[in-house]
Amino acid sequence: MAVEHIEGLHSPDLVKLCGVLKICELEVILLGKQGPRARIDAQGYDEAIFCSGELGFPFRGRFALPAGWCLVGYLHYTDTPSWCHGTMLSSGMAFTVLPEGISEFMLAPGTHVSVVLVPHARLQRRYQSLKPLQPELPSRLIALFGLGDDVRSQASRQAWDAVRDGVLGSETHPTGSLRDHDVDALLDEHLLAGLSARAEDRPSCSRGRRTHYLVMQRAEEFMRNNLRRDIYITELCNAAGVSERALRYAFEDLLGVSPNRYLSMLRLCTACKNLTLSDASRKSVKSVALSCGLWDLSRFADHYRRVFGERPRDTLMRAPPFEAA
Repeated sequence: MAVEHIEGLHSPDLVKLCGVLKICELEVILLGKQGPRARIDAQGYDEAIFCSGELGFPFRGRFALPAGWCLVGYLHYTDTPSWCHGTMLSSGMAFTVLPEGISEFMLAPGTHVSVVLVPHARLQRRYQSLKPLQPELPSRLIALFGLGDDVRSQASRQAWDAVRDGVLGSETHPTGSLRDHDVDALLDEHLLAGLSARAEDRPSCSRGRRTHYLVMQRAEEFMRNNLRRDIYITELCNAAGVSERALRYAFEDLLGVSPNRYLSMLRLCTACKNLTLSDASRKSVKSVALSCGLWDLSRFADHYRRVFGERPRDTLMRAPPFEAA
């Protein structure tokens, strides 16, 4: 499946894209040369938030769930090098995210994904109704698993396909509708499929890839903590505790870009988010750019326009901060 075959893609701004899950603070760092292209929507129904999207761009993402909420989801389609915490992802995988820490992932262009946000207590109740003698939710068993060909997996897959059609629409329901969905039934199918998944359906992260993930994570954290100033490759190597060759190999393996290229996109996407949320009467393009370590304003403006399709000032002036928030 090729990205260019996805119909109806548009170019959402990063703040709207990051806010599509409503209660999650999602951060998106672009990895390609072009801006975000996606068909994505979210709907609230029966005390749950449904979201489905078809993504036409590669990106590195991070989000944290608010206390008391959890997320269940399904990858209708994805391709190399998609991963979650360094573990490779593939089409047909389901996942569960509990409100513990920050979730980190990378999705390849062409990915189709659907998720549902529900109160954690609700998921716990559904599990207890299925396994009354085992009160503790087995987070390890439902964290990440592939849906096979058994009856339970097929039922879960059909439920997730119905979610995608209900949010984004289909040939039979072009506008999309969730009115006929049973949230508890979806959670039950998801839990049963996860509990019955075989060992070979549960992906693992190799020792080498785990090392690459930790190297990238330490270098990225140094970037974020020092974004306002010049950052040199030797500093990143020292922060990650590896040689320059090992650092480059880790970034290429996990993100498909060099450390310097990733730093450039991290600065640019942070500037885009800050421009969208800033008050034009209080902030200027220059102050936002400098706060992200973008010292060459002319080069910044050219790069920004190539990626996001507009000038930085257009982003700053487009909407008042209270509307973006």
